[in-house]
Amino acid sequence: MARYLLEVSYTHPGVQGVMKEGGSSRRDLIAKLLADAGGTLESFDFAFGENDVVVIIDVPDHTTAAALSMVVGASGAARVKTTPLISPEEIDRAKDIKIGYRAPGA
Repeated sequence: MARYLLEVSYTHPGVQGVMKEGGSSRRDLIAKLLADAGGTLESFDFAFGENDVVVIIDVPDHTTAAALSMVVGASGAARVKTTPLISPEEIDRAKDIKIGYRAPGA
């Protein structure tokens, strides 16, 4: 499974939809959508500022995350920024991979 941070900004129609249906209905719909795709909803929070909603999901792979992001974006109700999340254990494994990099001028 792969974890992602989704930063969501509603468009005008999206805000109207939330005002009509409420916040918990959005969370529940996303949880069901993820379950149907083999994933889970880790957190779903509304926010002030640049993002209206901040979500952490766990899905089977990058393709599933891309599909979710595209479907939400194509609705026209929201813009989504999707960021892969990396666990501390993955960083532990990454630090042990030997890469033959040389900095410019070194």
